[in-house]
Amino acid sequence: MQKKSLKRTLSLLVCSALIAAAALCTGCSGQSTAPSDTSPVSEAATSEAAPAATEAPATADTAAAAQVLGEGATAFTFTVVDGDGNETDYEIHTDAQTVGDALTELGLIEGEDSEYGLYVKTVNGVTADYDTDGHYWAFYVDGEYAQTGVDATQVTAGASYAFKVE
Repeated sequence: MQKKSLKRTLSLLVCSALIAAAALCTGCSGQSTAPSDTSPVSEAATSEAAPAATEAPATADTAAAAQVLGEGATAFTFTVVDGDGNETDYEIHTDAQTVGDALTELGLIEGEDSEYGLYVKTVNGVTADYDTDGHYWAFYVDGEYAQTGVDATQVTAGASYAFKVE
């Protein structure tokens, strides 16, 4: 009898693990209530962006698809992924010290100051506010979830930064 109970418990644990794995794989894409407007806020845009499926630093291939914004000695790529999964790529040129300063100067991000730094609510004209719609802008550095806020992250030439609705 104990063997049957052990099998049932093991079966339940395996099923639970599979359900959890399926939920993690499907994620929340396409369920955002945030508007899907991806028009740039800044008037400094020089071309229309074409979606790209990469977060690598700008190369000859990705630079052609990215809007070039700003002026400065340091260049990095910046990707915006809205709640519908639409990507907009930028090549940012700046002399700012932090990513937050560079993106704020270009009008690409807006938010509120908090005890933890800038709480970004609007990126590229799209608002995601956890308090109102349960979604937020997640900040990534070179494809990894950032360990610092956008206003504390130092600009690194050739790096890739992204904001994604989650």
